[in-house]
Amino acid sequence: MIRGIHHTSISTGDLDRLLGFYRDLVGIEVLFEVDFSGAEIEAITALPGAKGRVAMLRAANAHIELFEYARPVPETGDPNRPVCNHGLTHICFDVVDLPAEYARLKAAGVPFHCEPQWLGKGTVLTTYARDPDGNVVEFQEILNPKSRMAMTF
Repeated sequence: MIRGIHHTSISTGDLDRLLGFYRDLVGIEVLFEVDFSGAEIEAITALPGAKGRVAMLRAANAHIELFEYARPVPETGDPNRPVCNHGLTHICFDVVDLPAEYARLKAAGVPFHCEPQWLGKGTVLTTYARDPDGNVVEFQEILNPKSRMAMTF
């Protein structure tokens, strides 16, 4: 029986930089940060010689796992990868007072695709931004939690 989603995972070339974004700027709690290696990790990841660092973060009931691999040496991702490409497209954070969060993050230098936009006949306010690696991060404020739109973004 599957109970639900536990976490989303992001691989990065600079764990400290992403921690600076998700922990220090966005405000997500770090549960732990550890080095990893060993036969079990190699088996799970199917990467012989896998070694690196991992951090687990928590925001309410959602977790984000950040990986930085030292071995094998990873390929650099495209920081401008379009959200229409196949694969994981974004992480979404539910916020209170999106206009204020948008202003705070924009002032800190976070790049946004656009200013917050209204969806669902004024029931959801949302916008996309990019973390320091170019991963898409959605920030949304749901003004009517019973709206069908609240379940889709």
